Amino acid sequence: MTVTDGRVARAERTRHAVIEAHIALIEAGELKPTGAQIAARAGVSLRALWANFNDLETLFEETGTELLRRQDTAFAPVPVDLPLDERIDAFCRQRAELLELMAPFARASAIRAPQSKRIQRNRLRHIARVVNEVDELFAAELAALDASRRATLVRSVAVASTWASWVALRDVLDLPVAEAAELMKHTVTALLSEARQPTSC
Repeated sequence: MTVTDGRVARAERTRHAVIEAHIALIEAGELKPTGAQIAARAGVSLRALWANFNDLETLFEETGTELLRRQDTAFAPVPVDLPLDERIDAFCRQRAELLELMAPFARASAIRAPQSKRIQRNRLRHIARVVNEVDELFAAELAALDASRRATLVRSVAVASTWASWVALRDVLDLPVAEAAELMKHTVTALLSEARQPTSC
């Protein structure tokens, strides 16, 4: 291995350690960890942290990418050929599991998001994924709708099954996971029932 290769490998190990430390601190309840806390948890110097990440925004971006990767690993597509009620049930159960998995990071993001363009972009990436999933999973029910009505319904189902709604159920109403998931299911079922209704003249 050349000197250059060795430096690249060390830099990659440092970056990985920093991202893992950032995630671990948030999971432990430190929702707004400082650079010094992250460096200490990673076992690197603060100088090494900033040598590998230009600023917190860069760290937020790469942490967000790692969290999306973890979410992808935990995600199992719901079969599109199941009956509608089974698709809704499986979709809502999985959304509840993924939202609970991501809950500490969503809470941490809420603190920093107003000042962070990267975090705002990461949140939009999460929502876009759910929008695509809804559009594909319920394509049979949505097929008869015109483009505008379909887009509105897909966004409505996505909003009902993303963090903004989940935090209201879990943190504001203080509902247990099972009850929150059941309310999500009720809302998604009600919304998708609109797809069976004829468009008013």
